[in-house]
Amino acid sequence: MRFFLSIMLLAHVLFIQAQPDVRKRVQTDLILAEDGDTVNIPEGVFTIDATLSMEGKKRVVIRGAGMDKTILNFAGQVTGAEGLRVSAAEHITIEDLTVRDAKGDAVKTMNVQGITFRRVRTDWSGKPKSSNGAYGLYPVRCSDVLIEDCVARGASDAGIYVGQSRNIIVRGCKAFENVAGIEIENSSHADVYNNEAYNNTGGILVFDLPDLQVKRGGYTRVFDNLVRANNLANFAPKGNIVGKVPQGTGIILLAANHVEIFRNRIHENRTVGTSINSYYITENKIRDKSYDPYPTAISVHDNDFVKKRRKATMRGRMGKLYRFKLKFGRNVPDIIFDGILDEKRKPVNGNYPGEDRICISGNRQAGFANIDAEHDFKNISRDAAPYTCLPTPLPAVMLPGQK
Repeated sequence: MRFFLSIMLLAHVLFIQAQPDVRKRVQTDLILAEDGDTVNIPEGVFTIDATLSMEGKKRVVIRGAGMDKTILNFAGQVTGAEGLRVSAAEHITIEDLTVRDAKGDAVKTMNVQGITFRRVRTDWSGKPKSSNGAYGLYPVRCSDVLIEDCVARGASDAGIYVGQSRNIIVRGCKAFENVAGIEIENSSHADVYNNEAYNNTGGILVFDLPDLQVKRGGYTRVFDNLVRANNLANFAPKGNIVGKVPQGTGIILLAANHVEIFRNRIHENRTVGTSINSYYITENKIRDKSYDPYPTAISVHDNDFVKKRRKATMRGRMGKLYRFKLKFGRNVPDIIFDGILDEKRKPVNGNYPGEDRICISGNRQAGFANIDAEHDFKNISRDAAPYTCLPTPLPAVMLPGQK
């Protein structure tokens, strides 16, 4: 028995001693990697105290032994703002590992042409809290982005976030216990499908925001997803734009354009299944003169909505609005349009003409309301007839190498 205990103690000591060596070796491999190399990270739970970074490489694979086998634990991180960072690179793959308890963002890639995340998990230990990092998977200003079979939990902003990027596919992923499960922001040509977003504050977000380098996204398809029970209390840090997302939101669009939402199962999101909004609903000032704050060319069709008849949550500004101003009671609509319109586009009967129109059709068990936020909610209408149309479907996203 003593021999066995001695062996176990020795193994534990050797494991602890190996931690800095693993970090140094991985960082050295990332620095010295030549184009076309694979950086292998072995099986184990490794304590990492500084950001692992790679810059200026081409066709490099960063590979663990498996999502549940290679765990990079940054709980004691003292240096750097991210767990793993890749920048100014081309055709990079990150796969089969977990990044846990990063001080800031878990995995950030910036200015990468061709980035693949495959079977990567990001999470923060314990209950969701505002001190967690903002983003799990965080490609920004990237192109040809593929995120597949990944898991994101615990982010105080978005578990899977794609910002200011183009040509994007997010598929087969699970996002839960984040403020926002999956978010596409100021990005163009994105397909988000076959994902499961559950127990977030908001399941899937498509936003266009002001004051960013890339001014406008668009041409985003959200389809064949399960968006269920996103009823988690909002735990975003104060001042964060996602802090305004109402608890109990399935899919929310903010000033987005050319978005098609179809064949999703949008179930048991207590406040709203799908919400279409102008940026003005946030009541934030707009200083960016080139910014378009209105949602246009939106299609919500052939989705399955399921929700129990009950009152919206009382939490947050929107919860109180639903309860006291809109007075929906237990008959809360599944689809809501804030009704704030751009008069320059010459709307007729609450909708835009031509390609800018907002179309809602073929949805199962879907109640609707235009809440007329522009006129202080004075003329709330549940008549969906002005929005019964079906525009030309958006094209599928094709990444290089796909057939």
